[in-house]
Amino acid sequence: VQLVESGGGSVQAGGSLRLSCAASGYTYNRNCMAWFRQAPGKEGEGVARIYTGSGNTYYADSVKGRFTISKDNAKNTLYLQMNTLEPEDTAMYYCAAGFLSVCRLTTADFAYWGQGTQVTVS
Repeated sequence: VQLVESGGGSVQAGGSLRLSCAASGYTYNRNCMAWFRQAPGKEGEGVARIYTGSGNTYYADSVKGRFTISKDNAKNTLYLQMNTLEPEDTAMYYCAAGFLSVCRLTTADFAYWGQGTQVTVS
């Protein structure tokens, strides 16, 4: 499975961005996908997770109500709509895919990772 993120950039506080993650390769056994982020000097953080079959979602408290994770199975693409961005959201954002039947929002549950896309909020 190959994952390629796009859509990052620089935005002012209060603004919005939409990240995309295009998946290709051996994808039929993907069960869940997620977004993680890593800011310099900080621990990585799970942002949001979605089950590709049911569409069930889960969000970190820090982004709940501001971010929305969604998917387009026909296009094999994952999205993260980020609204009301804050400087604390500045980080490298990574797309991840996993094949466990139950996926927690933790790096151990995801086998495939993209290269990341930078989001900077000022």
